[in-house]
Amino acid sequence: MPDMIQIGEIAIAVTRKDIKHVHLSVHPPNGRVTLVAPKGTRNEVARAYAVSKLGWIRNQQAKLRAQAREAPRRFVERESHYLWGRRYLLSVREAEAKPFVSLSHRRVTLTVRPGSSSAKRAAVMHEWHKSLLHVAVPELIRRWEPKLGVEVAGYFLQRMKTKWGGCNHRARTIRLNTELVKKPKDLLEYVVLHEMLHLIESTHSERFLSLVNKHYPAWREARAELNELPLSAETWRL
Repeated sequence: MPDMIQIGEIAIAVTRKDIKHVHLSVHPPNGRVTLVAPKGTRNEVARAYAVSKLGWIRNQQAKLRAQAREAPRRFVERESHYLWGRRYLLSVREAEAKPFVSLSHRRVTLTVRPGSSSAKRAAVMHEWHKSLLHVAVPELIRRWEPKLGVEVAGYFLQRMKTKWGGCNHRARTIRLNTELVKKPKDLLEYVVLHEMLHLIESTHSERFLSLVNKHYPAWREARAELNELPLSAETWRL
């Protein structure tokens, strides 16, 4: 369990790992603060570091509070939906046919049976989103496997409430949040690479960070953009 440091109204979870430098993070959606310090760092030293960064912490928390959130989707005519970072208007058609989704210039057309509920419409859209990811993800994995010298045994797509991705180091599989279909493709690539790098280094160690820096130098910008895009009713982190 992490140690907790309280500085005014800000609670900071402190963990210690085999690293050289301190890593301070403010996590969406609510501005949770964590501090990862080298082993042996005393609480008073960690506290002093956090105090020196109070201005930055409060600024990051303010940004998160001001961040736009998407209203829950109702899957009705002319509703806004996002795909690969672009906004599309939804068109709903009712027909006695198997439900499907099609994409044209700035418009997503959802065809459903007459009287279909919002839940059914959501399920049809989710399956379509997964089909798009099943096209994009294998290409990214194939692109990075020879560069990293790793082999991904498999990948899984699922709704995840707290993360953009995950990695099972032993099974050599990765998991990806289906919400990534709404984000620009370069951010999907960043998440895929991030999880593939965990096949080399399972923890967020100094070695892992050096690998990320080597293969994706703009990872900090990508992570910031990923977390600064409009949040859905549920939120995620990496």
